[in-house]
Amino acid sequence: MNTLTDSISSTPSAAVLPSPEVISMIERLVAFPTVSRDSNLGLIEWTRDYLNRMGVTSRLTYDATGKKANLFATLGEGRKPGLILSGHTDVVPVEGQAWDSDPFKIMIRDGMMFGRGAADMKGFIGTALALVPKFLAADMDSSLHFALSYDEEVGCLGVRGLIADLAQTGLKTAGCIVGEPTLMQPIIAHKGTHRFRCCITGREAHSSYTTQGVNSIEYAARIIVYIRQMADRLAQLEARDYAFTVPFTTLQTGTIRGGLASNIVPKDCEFQFEARTMPGVSADKLYQEIQDYAATLLPEMRRVEPNAAIDFEFVASAPGLNMEESEAIVQLATALSRNRPNGAVSYGTEAGLFQQAGIPTVVCGPGNIEQAHRPNEFVTLAQLAQCEAFMMRLIRDDRAV
Repeated sequence: MNTLTDSISSTPSAAVLPSPEVISMIERLVAFPTVSRDSNLGLIEWTRDYLNRMGVTSRLTYDATGKKANLFATLGEGRKPGLILSGHTDVVPVEGQAWDSDPFKIMIRDGMMFGRGAADMKGFIGTALALVPKFLAADMDSSLHFALSYDEEVGCLGVRGLIADLAQTGLKTAGCIVGEPTLMQPIIAHKGTHRFRCCITGREAHSSYTTQGVNSIEYAARIIVYIRQMADRLAQLEARDYAFTVPFTTLQTGTIRGGLASNIVPKDCEFQFEARTMPGVSADKLYQEIQDYAATLLPEMRRVEPNAAIDFEFVASAPGLNMEESEAIVQLATALSRNRPNGAVSYGTEAGLFQQAGIPTVVCGPGNIEQAHRPNEFVTLAQLAQCEAFMMRLIRDDRAV
């Protein structure tokens, strides 16, 4: 297949296709390689200019470097408070993954659209942006807002500035739909995600004189084992909520780095760990328990090296989401998606931050989270068609939340 049109024409059923405008918009967004470590300004500024051509003004909030930005735009300013359609613009890296096609150029085959971010989550963003002309032409009673963020994949960092900016402006909204891939089923709860770093400083020595050194890796290992024991305790004793795939709070160590050679007692070691907390569980208490245990190791370290240290650093945190099925935003998402709420998920999103800010929020978007972050990431055309139908029902219904 040589052209996008040829690819689309080979799909099994025209009845489940999104519009050409949606396909074209997603193709344009995927072409921006907005990996979290890099700038997203190309996509953000293109979107700003696209909206501006239709008379829609955007507010940009930048990170400290000025190389990344959020975008917030309102369609129908001055009308009664309406919905936020929210999505993150950053994607995870592709290095080391075995892709069958260029990850930043969409390929459509067998009813599936392949490309980095196709599912997570440029499919949702692209659908919303493609329908801007129809949103504007509908002259809806309520306003409609677009919220595009940066650095969600590395800890939901960017959206915090966007939410703070909304609070400063005093903008009233009726609710938020975060379009993470949920197979277009409303998700009303997810875990909180909390990431931490631990740095151990010991003393170097020749490995034949281990008693003259303080082995930072071995002390890191003791803390890591303690974290593992805490995780086992939670798995055994914490109250279960079987709405979640993993129905209890989890802890795990993700990275570790230290040492120079096998015959040197290592001075420095660093590891990162995370907690995925159930709604209502305090990550601060878990974090404090780990720090308290580490403090018990310092006296024996400092008997050999007075300057030995164990330092902890908070890396990132995003609160969990916990909505009730009876809430208006959930009822609206149920009506628009024509799917019942599908309970809870174990992964995190920006939804908890919106809810924490007093904005009722539900997660609902096209695609399957199982396809995210993998080589040959894809979203089905049928899912995109469902997402487009969801948004068209929003235009026609235009109910207050």
